[in-house]
Amino acid sequence: MSLFGSSGIRGLANVEVTPLLAQRVGSTLASQFEGGAIIVGRDTRVTGEMLEAALTSGILSCGLVVGSLGIVPTPVVAWLTREMQAEAGVAISASHNPPQYNGLKIFDTTGMAYKEEQQSRLEEIIGSGEFTTSSWNLVGRIEAMDAGRLYIDALLQDHVLTKEWDVACDLFNGATCTVAPLIFEELGLGATLINAQPDGRFPAGNPEPSVESLARLGEMVRATGADIGFGFDGDGDRMLVVDEKGVAPSPDRVLAAYARHVVETGGGGVVVTHVGASMCVEEAVEGAGGSVVRTKVGDVHLTEAMVEHSVVFGGEPVGAWVHPDVHMCPDGILSMLKLILALETEGKTLSQFVADIPDYSTLRAKVECADVRKEKTMENVSSDYDEKFEDVKGVSTIDGVRIELEDGWVLIRPSGTEPIIRITVEAREQKRAEELLEGGCQFVNDIVSGM
Repeated sequence: MSLFGSSGIRGLANVEVTPLLAQRVGSTLASQFEGGAIIVGRDTRVTGEMLEAALTSGILSCGLVVGSLGIVPTPVVAWLTREMQAEAGVAISASHNPPQYNGLKIFDTTGMAYKEEQQSRLEEIIGSGEFTTSSWNLVGRIEAMDAGRLYIDALLQDHVLTKEWDVACDLFNGATCTVAPLIFEELGLGATLINAQPDGRFPAGNPEPSVESLARLGEMVRATGADIGFGFDGDGDRMLVVDEKGVAPSPDRVLAAYARHVVETGGGGVVVTHVGASMCVEEAVEGAGGSVVRTKVGDVHLTEAMVEHSVVFGGEPVGAWVHPDVHMCPDGILSMLKLILALETEGKTLSQFVADIPDYSTLRAKVECADVRKEKTMENVSSDYDEKFEDVKGVSTIDGVRIELEDGWVLIRPSGTEPIIRITVEAREQKRAEELLEGGCQFVNDIVSGM
């Protein structure tokens, strides 16, 4: 049984992620501890209450206390789990997925997402059903907690702005609706909010900020004359940004510019990102005297590497940024404050902040490949790449096969959810990127058709 993906358990609510599964996860998780508490929060999805009730019943049946947060961003669950020294935390969310999905993301007592070995252990116990319930007089209890206020106070204490900002935000009807308005009010910021009503049906569209979905936010920035705009995903662990002109810069460029800022102000350091991020991240960080470590795709892998390498910052281009000086969970609201402070420090607008970060050509494609053929296909990719590509500088097999070239790179990865092989390429020139993509697709197609 494989329940966990790159960011917890996730699937169609009431079909794949059912109340029975949630109850078993709760019982299994609680069975690992001898008393204590587990923090539980959820995003705005309509199936959240259903799954929370089932998860909570499983935890209570094994004698632990449930700290119930209600609707809060996922990073609030992670942060409070650490602050309260709870045994674990669970965020009920499917992040940026459509409303019919939901999921469970588990954090340990340090506020870090469960690692692969912890996930595997849970899967084994869930599959076997070997969890221990308490007697009738030793079951747990529920304690409602106002975590949003605690989280807001902590952020505002450590992040003081000196400039008057006019900000526009698209909350995508997600969990940040419960904290973002209060933060703007406390900071005294002028804020124009759209889609700021919690609604788990996501009437504004899938809660996934992207260059395309942020177009309406860009219009709002231009209409109001705002200094900057931010979009948050469904559970608030991602943030993407729109500049003062209403333009959404490439998320890779923003990631690279902020990573450079952290390294410059800290006098060096290690930054972590995943194998699919642009090479402009390395160029910016190394130019500032730092270094970059690449990981598998997924914030679980990102945070594991951050602990291993004692880094100053970690982030994925989708807007999942981790700030280890505060906590070890991607946090959209925190990232917003950090970025605004960086702009204040450098005295720049966002467009100026990213101006000298190259906007390289990145292209993507996919090749059909049956699941049973993926492993053999990737073995052949790993052994035969040098026959297809010239001027190879290096190869990484951390997650798929990433081939570093003199003027770009090619990443070939099997999809974890579809019968396809994904191909991503980047080059300094558009024509070269097109050549690499065509060559990569032909390479994989030849391997698949020849099997």
